[in-house]
Amino acid sequence: MTKINNILEELKSLTLLEAAELVKSIEEAFDVDVSSASSSGMIVMPDSSSSIVSNEVEEKTEFDLVLEEVPAPKKIAILKVVRSLTGLGLKEAKDLVESAPKVLKESTSKEDAEKMKSKLEEAGAKVSIK
Repeated sequence: MTKINNILEELKSLTLLEAAELVKSIEEAFDVDVSSASSSGMIVMPDSSSSIVSNEVEEKTEFDLVLEEVPAPKKIAILKVVRSLTGLGLKEAKDLVESAPKVLKESTSKEDAEKMKSKLEEAGAKVSIK
């Protein structure tokens, strides 16, 4: 019991800032959340399986369309498709096509990304959705 009394005496000498740092350190070291302590004073350990399930439930809704590769013989056809999809001028579209791999469209729906991908692949481009 003297070990506990010694720890208790040490705790009494801490400032509020030091006590807050101690609580944070205990939470990190033992993977607990003191703010979720019940009225009985018991600390509830987080259930690791619940966090895995919640990660699986969240489905990605925004996708980036990336122009990965443009074969030289197909460059003009791909350039025309890029212009029609993006509304860019000839010079801007040419610069984009020549700088592949490059993000062509950001934060688009999966449907739109799939449609654009198929058009670009028909023209001969290598495209990915991320």
